Amino acid sequence: MWAAVLRLIDWFVPEAAKQERSERGLARNFVFTHLAGPLMAQSICLFLYLTDPQPGPVVWTMILAICSFWLLPFVLKFTGNLQLVALLSVQVLAFASLFGSFHYGGVSSPLLPWLVVALLLGFFYLGDRPLLVLGMFAGDVAAFYAAYAVNGRFAERVAIEQLTTVGWISIFSATVYMSWMAIYYVGTISLRSELEQEAERHRLTAERVRQAKEHADQANLSRSIFLAKMSHEFRTPLNAVIGYSELLLETGEDEGADEQKLADLRRINAAGQHLLALVTDVLDLSRIEANAVELSTETFGLAAFIEGVVATARPLTDQKGNELVIRTSGELGEVITDQTKLRQVVLNLLSNAAKFTSAGRITLTVRRDRTPAGDWVEIRVDDTGIGIAEKDLPKLFQDFAQISAKTAGQYGGTGLGLAVSQKLCALMGGAISVTSEAGRGSSFTLRIPAVLALEEVRNEAAAPAEAA
Repeated sequence: MWAAVLRLIDWFVPEAAKQERSERGLARNFVFTHLAGPLMAQSICLFLYLTDPQPGPVVWTMILAICSFWLLPFVLKFTGNLQLVALLSVQVLAFASLFGSFHYGGVSSPLLPWLVVALLLGFFYLGDRPLLVLGMFAGDVAAFYAAYAVNGRFAERVAIEQLTTVGWISIFSATVYMSWMAIYYVGTISLRSELEQEAERHRLTAERVRQAKEHADQANLSRSIFLAKMSHEFRTPLNAVIGYSELLLETGEDEGADEQKLADLRRINAAGQHLLALVTDVLDLSRIEANAVELSTETFGLAAFIEGVVATARPLTDQKGNELVIRTSGELGEVITDQTKLRQVVLNLLSNAAKFTSAGRITLTVRRDRTPAGDWVEIRVDDTGIGIAEKDLPKLFQDFAQISAKTAGQYGGTGLGLAVSQKLCALMGGAISVTSEAGRGSSFTLRIPAVLALEEVRNEAAAPAEAA
């Protein structure tokens, strides 16, 4: 039954008020009290009708005033303005109280205390407008006094002794009404207290999360610094191992050393080169994560830059019988960026293409995209290699991530090259995107601004850290 009553009440509640718990509760309370309250008040009108020797317009005015409360939920339904209908409700209740008091008992009328109830309801529903409530109360009392002054006396339609029953009914009705409002108010205060406690718990949780994040960031920074230092220390002995192995190889080849010894030296040299590449990638990644990478901008011709990169990469592509095709579009012109970092990224893309392509084609496409907002350099590396499944694409730019253990075992690698390249591109204000299909090759596209504005890049890099 209560569910049916609640559905009836909610029919009057505006949709906007239903969105917030406190507003919905206040609107429901208003509708319920204005549907049930007039039922009790009509008993007073009935008694006045039976007691008044001439129940004419005065009684009917009281009856109509009480009945008008039933119209207010409909006004709320179609206006959606709770403060407006609350204002009308308070004014109607004040009018009924003062009009009834003027005709039945004057200042001793049992109906006069309802004026105080009207004042309290005004503060309840219009608490954010106390001056409006006080102004209405003062105006109503002034009108009541003016009517008394003009008439010279209160209308004595029924002897005060006959209004005792009205007094009891009025006391009972007011007690029930105010008790209901008090219960609702206590419930609201309790709810607010629970919400405040919940908000405080969320605040403490957020503070703990923030502190944990700071500790994690500090630990991550310390790890990056440690890796950077250790990687740097590894490079010196590794360079020595590689240098001595190359020296021994040259000496052995000149002196006609045993082929088995030369093969062992080549393995040592290859292992050293592989380990040095790994250490270099770890060092680059650690320096990037520790915000220790400094970009050095310079102006250089893009066409000459591409020629140098191709000269370095061609031996890599030729190892597996691949054809390296160079395509340029339009005038490439000059660019202003970190040439060393850009070369590292492009060479990494070409070496990856050469690693995963055999007897195929690798195409390097370079163009300058001129836009009103500024020029962009686009370098695309396409290959006809093994390709990448769509589900594996998100792994490409993750640290130490590789497509699969089988691929890693067959082709080698550490899973750092693309991660480092993407981070370097971000430092240069750009990014790397990829499209690929398993068995049909891959396409990596590098886009960076033709003119690197270091301050803008630093600001963009610092913004996420400050927001965190």
